[in-house]
Amino acid sequence: MPGPRPTDLVALLRGAMRALVTGAGGFVGRHLVAHLVDAGDEVGTTDPSHGGADITDAAAIAAEVAAAAPEVVYHLAGWADVGGSWNDPVATFRANAEGTLNVLAAASAAGVGRVVAVSSADVYGKAGPEEMPLTEQSPLRPASPYAASKVAADYLGLQAWLGRELPVLRVRAFNHLGPGQADKFVASALASRIARAERDGGEVLRIGNLSARRDYTDVRDVVRAYRLLALRGEPGEAYNVCSGVDLAVQEVADLLLARATVALRFETDPDLLRPVDTPVLKGSHAKLTAAVGWEPEIPIETTLTDLLNDWRQRVTGPTPEPPGR
Repeated sequence: MPGPRPTDLVALLRGAMRALVTGAGGFVGRHLVAHLVDAGDEVGTTDPSHGGADITDAAAIAAEVAAAAPEVVYHLAGWADVGGSWNDPVATFRANAEGTLNVLAAASAAGVGRVVAVSSADVYGKAGPEEMPLTEQSPLRPASPYAASKVAADYLGLQAWLGRELPVLRVRAFNHLGPGQADKFVASALASRIARAERDGGEVLRIGNLSARRDYTDVRDVVRAYRLLALRGEPGEAYNVCSGVDLAVQEVADLLLARATVALRFETDPDLLRPVDTPVLKGSHAKLTAAVGWEPEIPIETTLTDLLNDWRQRVTGPTPEPPGR
């Protein structure tokens, strides 16, 4: 039988929370764990890359959640590669939809008090400029296999609240970036190419669609929002996590180029273009701000500087030891 589930926030607001983070080894997961620890929370983690359960294994993830006995589960695990989802839509759907179903079922069985289930702004799909900024009431029109899998995950969270009374906070995160991000994502890919060009020489950098406009938020602001939602969000509700400002990829590229130490230029590579690329995504965080008092704090210039410096360290690497030592 499930354990007692808080009917209010008293148990969560008494001080440090006992949390479990799925996908803790990923980009956002690492930042979230660090933020929770800094806030004084007791943090458990699970990630297949570190020996944890695969979320598509229902029995294994149920055992991990039961053993951790968390008050809050932050569900970040899943497939994150939008472009790659076209090549393997089945694996994408299994990770994001079936995996989310398994985590929610495990949380319900363990009597978890809150689940912060992270989805994506890609659920809004191909919206026109006249529809910006997108709110939580905007229609869902997924344009990629990844986006469709995230719509399923989002609604599984709603169903868990309506059908199981599991207090799920549904997050629709817009583009986020910062130090530690993989180079599958546009700003991080640009930063990695600039860092390598600084190291190796060269003046041409390959790039995809420069006209797409996105709403970027620093990952360190994003994880603040997640914890605040665990504390003060309304179960069953969806919340956009975004900056409310859209920038063209060209603008991000120019900001990064201005920080390069060598002269560089970009060249469009057809192989880097997606089959379908949403022209613009810009969100409103008004609902989130009203609910928990969150505002983005870190300017994009600081984020890109930190991201580029992080890539400079990664591509340079540690100084090799002399032979024989």
